[in-house]
Amino acid sequence: MAEIDSSMDAGGRPVWAPWRIEYIRMPKDGECFLCAAAERGAPDEDSLLVAKGRHCLVILNRFPYNPGHLMVAPIRHVGDISETTAEERAETMELIIRSKEVLSKTLSPDGFNIGFNLGAVAGAGLETHLHAHIVPRWGGDTNFMPVIGGARVVPEALVETWKLLSENWGD
Repeated sequence: MAEIDSSMDAGGRPVWAPWRIEYIRMPKDGECFLCAAAERGAPDEDSLLVAKGRHCLVILNRFPYNPGHLMVAPIRHVGDISETTAEERAETMELIIRSKEVLSKTLSPDGFNIGFNLGAVAGAGLETHLHAHIVPRWGGDTNFMPVIGGARVVPEALVETWKLLSENWGD
């Protein structure tokens, strides 16, 4: 069986994510965006911070794969899941569950992808600060636009999604 190039999907087709080119090309000044969001304290629109617990935070992904793509991360700058404390692990799971509940109520997805990308080869865009992804999914959300037009349709502005999630977080 031939090996599949890491830039291909399981069917051997190219995987395109053209909306992420902004992230790839932007200058990396060394500042961790998760640490910067944690320092702000309260949820705010500029950082897209949705919620902050004692040990972890929830932030909307600025370069999402789907609308409502959230990340849960320890507040402490730690890159290896093995180096997290019991409190960070427990709060991470609680915030993942809460994120799923709020996304279900707010956006009504049909399912979710939830997980960690550990290491650059596994897809981690930020290797040095551990974070889990919660990606809402809808039947048919992979449509013809990425294939034919090379574009991803995210039907709502990030700030509008942030407002909805922030409003519903407190319920």
